[in-house]
Amino acid sequence: MDQTDQRAEGAGPFTTRLTWHPPGGGTATWESRPARRRGRITVHPPGATGARHDTADDTALARLRTLNAIAATAFIIGGGLFTAGAAIAQFGSGDATTCASVYFAGGLFFNTGGYVSLLQVVNAPRHMPGKEGTLVARGWRWWSYEPMRVDWLSAFVLFAGTLVFAVDLLDSLLQGLTVQQTNRLIWAPDVIGCVLFLISGHLAFVEICHGRPCVRQRDLGWWIVAVNQLGSILFMISALAAYTRPATGSLINTDIANWGTLTGALCFSAGGILQHYERP
Repeated sequence: MDQTDQRAEGAGPFTTRLTWHPPGGGTATWESRPARRRGRITVHPPGATGARHDTADDTALARLRTLNAIAATAFIIGGGLFTAGAAIAQFGSGDATTCASVYFAGGLFFNTGGYVSLLQVVNAPRHMPGKEGTLVARGWRWWSYEPMRVDWLSAFVLFAGTLVFAVDLLDSLLQGLTVQQTNRLIWAPDVIGCVLFLISGHLAFVEICHGRPCVRQRDLGWWIVAVNQLGSILFMISALAAYTRPATGSLINTDIANWGTLTGALCFSAGGILQHYERP
């Protein structure tokens, strides 16, 4: 493949789509999300009106399916537990410790989903120059450092956000905190985690839209990103409403805090359900 015959697209330092002419003619297109989530490259043969998808080998596809199923299931369960915790808080069907325990359990599933999402990126088959447009699987890795890849950066920021939420949820189990301690140990990590979720979602949009605003109604990947980003926005609204006023010791708005968490968690569960259908 002639490396000078490539057209790269993306945003800033990130390449999210690469188009070139294989030696046999026609065009081949590598896109970041379809390649790492579904293990495929789109090829338009010379003289053909349609396109075909060249996929990675069976071992790589099986790996992608397993990781996708684990991550999707973890987000479904985590979102479901957060929904239950918010319902307990809103409708008063349990005490504060019960509510915090349900949230904490949900947070563990979010941690799992976040890390496995990172593993999906780390172990995704890669496009190798000179390989006729095929995707090549590397050996299994538990970690990598690739900040110049937008998919890695999005997944890493998401995982970091789940870890910050874990600090918030662990601190929420503490008893007898002052208002200042509550805002510092629980509210502040909550807001930071929400910011990281929003950044991750923005980077996911950069990846799937190649750095430009877009709406892709027929693209399942776009809908997954959009639903999850809506959940992140609702979580942020909830976090801002959960600030404890030092003068009164009460939240800014308890109803908004609970309903924001409940609806945001439902979005993450819905995103997990949709993700099951984005398998290779």
